[in-house]
Amino acid sequence: MKVYLSGEIHTDWREQIIEGCKAKNLDISFTSANTDHESSDAAGDGLGAESHQFWRDHKSAKVNAIRIQTAIKACDVAIIRFGDKYKQWNAAFDAGYCAALGKPYITLHDETLVHALKEVDGAAQAWATTPEQVVDLLAYIVA
Repeated sequence: MKVYLSGEIHTDWREQIIEGCKAKNLDISFTSANTDHESSDAAGDGLGAESHQFWRDHKSAKVNAIRIQTAIKACDVAIIRFGDKYKQWNAAFDAGYCAALGKPYITLHDETLVHALKEVDGAAQAWATTPEQVVDLLAYIVA
């Protein structure tokens, strides 16, 4: 099974899920967007310097989209994490992309975001509050 990990990059939730799946000997491979801010922001820099930040961000977003869209299309299921420190607009976009493709996804966030994410959760196949719950769901799915 191929699992795409999307969203918040300030905690170790990805590692928790990957290690939890390894501990259960689950046959799962994981992909993710670039989780390094600096290199993600610079993804389009090889296409030439820009004098305005908008155009730098625009080019990098398009280059990053190649990676993200390819990974989402290739995955069997996506895990989309929303943290409490920053608004993850990119994660919401990934959820919408999954929904548009008919790609199953699981949201991962705490109860404080239930109202804000009601539409995103409404299209999800499951909502988890901990990485351990995600591991249990993946174990069930691949069983």
